[in-house]
Amino acid sequence: MSSPRDTVRDAWDLLGQVPDPELPTVSVVDLGIAREVAVDGQRVVVTITPTYSGCPAMREIEHDVRAALAGRFAVVEVRIVLSPPWTTDWITPQGRARLTRSGIAPPGVRLLPLLTGDRPAACPRCGSATVEELSGFGSTACKALWRCLACREPFDYVKAH
Repeated sequence: MSSPRDTVRDAWDLLGQVPDPELPTVSVVDLGIAREVAVDGQRVVVTITPTYSGCPAMREIEHDVRAALAGRFAVVEVRIVLSPPWTTDWITPQGRARLTRSGIAPPGVRLLPLLTGDRPAACPRCGSATVEELSGFGSTACKALWRCLACREPFDYVKAH
């Protein structure tokens, strides 16, 4: 029989396989959307927080979380919690690396956001810090469109918040 710690770990492992629908190279765990897991026997409760309150992907994320856990747990409950609001600081180091490898610039850690602004630290393709914003809106509402002035490639940037 599995220990409670093992079943919680099983749930986290399964959640780590659920891709974000808008950023499929990272999981809901990588992005910090999955916040908490509680297991009681064959019942699992997962708490998730959207990247912003109007995120259109939340219904799909909730469905995918349920589907991923349904094979392991008899009862799956998904709670959507808005407070505290999601922040890009919750993206894991692995998530940041996966975003970069897929050509999406992750946000930096926001130590002094009012002084440093919201901009990518470097081009995710060539590493150059010489970048310019093309549009405050990218392929999804949580991203902006930028271009590298060194390699001339456009790229998405996950906006810090």
